[in-house]
Amino acid sequence: MIDFWLAAGLLLLVAMSFLLIPVLRGRRAQSEEDRTALNVALYQERVAELQGQQEQGVLTSTQMDSGRAEAARELLADTEGAEPLRTSRLGKTLPLLVAFLVPLMGIGLYLHFGASDKVELTREFAQPPGSIAEMTNRLERAVKAQPDSAEGVYFLARTYMAQDRPADAAAMFERAVALAGRQPELLGQWAQALYFASDKKFSPQVQALTNEALQGDPKEVTSLGLLGIAAFESQHYQQAVDYWKRLLAVLPAQDPSRQALEGGIARATEKLAESGGKVEPPAAVVNKTASIKVRVTLAADLKAKAAPGDSVFIFARAVGGPPAPLAVKRVTVADLPIEVELGDADAMMPQLKLSNFPEVQLVARISRAGQPTTGEWIGRSKPLASNTTVLQTLTIDSPDQ
Repeated sequence: MIDFWLAAGLLLLVAMSFLLIPVLRGRRAQSEEDRTALNVALYQERVAELQGQQEQGVLTSTQMDSGRAEAARELLADTEGAEPLRTSRLGKTLPLLVAFLVPLMGIGLYLHFGASDKVELTREFAQPPGSIAEMTNRLERAVKAQPDSAEGVYFLARTYMAQDRPADAAAMFERAVALAGRQPELLGQWAQALYFASDKKFSPQVQALTNEALQGDPKEVTSLGLLGIAAFESQHYQQAVDYWKRLLAVLPAQDPSRQALEGGIARATEKLAESGGKVEPPAAVVNKTASIKVRVTLAADLKAKAAPGDSVFIFARAVGGPPAPLAVKRVTVADLPIEVELGDADAMMPQLKLSNFPEVQLVARISRAGQPTTGEWIGRSKPLASNTTVLQTLTIDSPDQ
């Protein structure tokens, strides 16, 4: 922060210099005034000397006039470079008082309304933390400075889980869900934190969260792993095998947790055999998919205003859900009218798929800058079911505000 305060101090000095200019100019004007008075006194003394010499008969009238003219020229030469006298109604006290108060007020207002804490956090995050405790402290301060940042709250929750603080993590995951929406991944991690915070007791709230997460995304890994653990602990070994096999099917081949997961399936299978049971093949999981066909056109009165190379973003977003688009296609004005299909394959994030939300809105935006979030003209549809199979029509006809 030293360089920041040095820069601020330099700016304050510049501001003070402008306020002190009237005082400095006043002193200079006083100096000029004193110099002019001295020159006038010397001129008068020279004239008196010439008059005395004339009275003594040393100088003639012509010589007297010539000497007086020479003295007048010397006076004019000495005073013509002086600046005209300035008058000020402010005096000297007020500029000095203001120059003293400006830096104090500036520092006070910055400390009250400024963002010195955020500046310091930004500088700290630029350097790697020395320990997990230091990282936790940084994240806690970041969440305090930006309480509406879902990303900051989420990372703090993950850090609490890494420190074996599940109760604190559960509170942070709950805040993240409130800020970012009920995304399956967040719901699963919230349920996991609650499960460990309650000493591995599978409460109705944990059950509801995992059910909601898997309903939104049948491949949500945290919920599958948690349900497998809960089933194993309650001696429901067949269910544990089913959940863990579903989890194993979606994990990457190089995932380090696969070995532990396979060991858990083997132990659950042994336990099931010891109790006289037999492992059954897992029930087929129905993967929901969704896609919407839409025909996008441009209003007639906008055809002369939009350039052929302007970008057109066609996307679907959840009604009452997160603002991020669920599926996006990009074309140009020259391609209009055009018919496109928005589906789960066009999702920007795995947890934000068209099939995860029952109701969506279609949007088409023209952006000269190529930015999907802002543009010049836009068209919006009414809310519709995400599983609709009817071709939708969408016209870009309104200014984007």
